[in-house]
Amino acid sequence: MRIDILTLFPDTVGDVLGESILGRAQERGFLRIETHQIRDYTTNKQNQVDDYPYGGGRGAILQADPLYRCWCHACDEAGGPVHTIFLSPCGHVFTQADAKRLAGLDNLVLVCGHYEGIDQRFIDECVDEELSIGDFVLTGGEIPAMAVADAVSRLVPGVLPDRECFEDESHWDGLLEYPQYSRPAVWHERPVPEILRSGDHGRVARWRRKQSILRTLHRRPDMFAKLRLPDKTRAEKKFLAELEEEDDAFKNRNAEKLD
Repeated sequence: MRIDILTLFPDTVGDVLGESILGRAQERGFLRIETHQIRDYTTNKQNQVDDYPYGGGRGAILQADPLYRCWCHACDEAGGPVHTIFLSPCGHVFTQADAKRLAGLDNLVLVCGHYEGIDQRFIDECVDEELSIGDFVLTGGEIPAMAVADAVSRLVPGVLPDRECFEDESHWDGLLEYPQYSRPAVWHERPVPEILRSGDHGRVARWRRKQSILRTLHRRPDMFAKLRLPDKTRAEKKFLAELEEEDDAFKNRNAEKLD
């Protein structure tokens, strides 16, 4: 996969995405992330990329023309069809499902806005979708672009050792991840749960599944409300019965979902 990022701060973005797991993935050829300085595509001596908005208002917006020139260069370098995303608080809130979808593409272009936004005409002509990382506003699109690039890149085959590295984590299947523990076995008088030291992989898997469900219920009831827990087989019914015994909140919420 190739990801091109259009930004006013290419060094900052490139340095962050060139480290650790993503850096090694690029060295091995599984991934390529390129940053492009929008100012390099202006036609004025001052390298000005912003101007006051028509209609008045505070601040300035990024102009369409330097963005377009930068975008065209990124498309040429990609050498194939691109999917262009503008990181914007007006966009659809980015989810793990979006990361899965985008990881299947070959070429992404991420556009980082700044100031008060970008000229709508560039969006209308070049942008395929707008994405937000939450219901808040930042000073620029660089942090959202890095977040999206990271979330998508780690799903690209070869970037992580195997699929279990991301399939067993929060949000992959509508659940939050179970609690994790490491050595020492007792820290500040807090022991690791005995079941995790039992060596019984079946019991461990069952415990982790329960913890994921209960954590989702208590921390993200909105996610739990969308969850569909199977209960057709004898084993599944027994599993749900155990959860109801262990947690009153689960018993009540699950009863509501079955009504």
